[in-house]
Parts: sequence; structure tokens; C-alpha cells
Amino acid sequence: MRVLVTGGAGFIGGNLVHILLKAGHEAGVIDDLSTGSMANLHPAAWSRVLDICDPALSAAVAEFAPEAVVHLAAQVDVTASVADPAFDHRVNVEGTRAVAAAARDAGARLMLAASSAAVYGPDAEVPTPESAAKAPFNPYGEHKLIGEAVLAETFAGEGRDFASLRFSNVYGPRQSALGEGGVVAIFARRMVQGDTPVIYGDGGQTRDFIYVADVCSAIVTAMGFGGSLAREGADGHAYNISTGARIDVESLAGLLGRATGYEGPVCHEAQRPGDVRDSALDPAKAFDVLGWKAAVELGAGLQQTARWFARQAS
Repeated sequence: MRVLVTGGAGFIGGNLVHILLKAGHEAGVIDDLSTGSMANLHPAAWSRVLDICDPALSAAVAEFAPEAVVHLAAQVDVTASVADPAFDHRVNVEGTRAVAAAARDAGARLMLAASSAAVYGPDAEVPTPESAAKAPFNPYGEHKLIGEAVLAETFAGEGRDFASLRFSNVYGPRQSALGEGGVVAIFARRMVQGDTPVIYGDGGQTRDFIYVADVCSAIVTAMGFGGSLAREGADGHAYNISTGARIDVESLAGLLGRATGYEGPVCHEAQRPGDVRDSALDPAKAFDVLGWKAAVELGAGLQQTARWFARQAS
């Protein structure tokens, strides 16, 4: 299958492209390299360095002529979305609109788009099913939810399939430790360098961490699904991609400290705006419909992640 991955030089996208090519698919990448890296870009992939909001996007997608599009390019920093909601809207709403239109016009039969646990908000039941009320707590969650609607508006009635994949907290090799995006990556980088990791808040906040290889396996499983991904109902095209389990950030730091060999202290600073207290997603629908479930236990995933960060530091 010819698969175009936006954000294919990023964390999840870089891992996905390697997996796609190894499995015999043809892979194309569009990435503006604002957060992605050439080090993540597989040399065998067709690629264009391009902003997804650039008017040249449609021609680039048509040039590659994908059968499927996996849209991973995004602004993923919750704190940044609070500081600059207009930019977050540009990337996560208008960017999704542009990619969906380009995919449709190029004849792609399937589009998968990354969404987020942030669409549910702070008061959702935990673990949270897809049908739970949507009450985003920050611009990032608001714009991811609008992006889901944009995908449905663009593809519904077109005779093409689509799905929004609501990821919980993804971690693993190739994740950037810059900015505020991935707590595992930030902790791992600091720990392998012997620097003190920082927890924002009291450390009791909980998250559902999923290893990047499991996320990629969910994407590949959805791509190969023989039925319709876009089902009836408001959340018919949405699937939680998660473990359903949660761990508090203080305990996470302890596990990662053991994985990296870090024996120093952990310090605390004030909670950041836009953060929710507890978050975990119920992955039952993905299992019931797709037969997919996460396979990598947290401790094993953290060991793999720690080894990767140690290699980068050496």
C-alpha cells in the first residue's frame, strides 16, 4: 500500500515509517521539520519538507498519490496551546482541513488522523470510553476535537473510510525531550545526563502511557481492517488507542530512574496551566472492532526508551 505520513520525521511518524517500509509498504513523508528531525526520516521514504498549511500541499500529496494518509503532523504541546491558541488552531484545525482535502482530492481511500485524550476534559470517568462527554480543558483539546469534526465533514459521503485515533500519552524511542511535550522523554534525557528531573505539581496526577510501537501497530491494524472504520454515531469514527491503565507521575519517575540508573533527587514545581489531574482511556472499542490491544508492558517500554536515550547521550 502507498501510505503518506504527515509528520513522518517526527516521533510517532518516524517510528511508523520505519515499520511500514519494513513490512513492504511504500511510504511517503511530508514534514516541515519544525519539531521533526532528519535523523528520524527513513532514507527509503519519498519525502517533501513542507508545512501542511502551505498552498503547495495539495500538489505534493497528488504527486505521491497515496492510497492511505496517516495524519500525525500537529502542535502537541498543551502549554504552548494555552500561550498561543491561534497557532494551535492553525496547525491542528486548519492543517487537518488542508490534509483531509488534499487526501480526498488525490484519491486516497483511507485517512487516519491522530487525536488525543485531551478531547474529554478533566471530569471524564476514568478510564474514559469514546462516548464520554467532551469538555476539553485547554485549546489543544478543543482544536483536536474540532479536527475530528473536520475529518468527518471532509470524508463523509465520499465513499472513503476514515478514523480519528485518540492517543493516550505516547512514549518511546525518537521522542524529543525539548519543550513540554513528552514527560517520559524529558525525564529520560535528564536522568541519563545526571540532571534533576522536574515534576510539575505534586506528582499524584495520573496518566495512561502507551509505547510508540503499540501505537504504530494500532495504525497498521486500522489500515488493514477489512470493514468500515467510520461507524454510525457521533463517535463512530473515533478509537481510543491506549492501555487503559494509569500510573502517577511520581511513580513513573521512580520506574524510569531504575531503568536509567539515576539515583538523584526529583524536584517539584508549580502545576502548569491546562493540565488535567487524571487521564486514562478505555481501549475496549479498538479491541472489539479491530482486534487490537497494547502489548508492551510499561516497565519493558521504559527500559527500551532508557536505552535509546543513553545511546543518544554517549
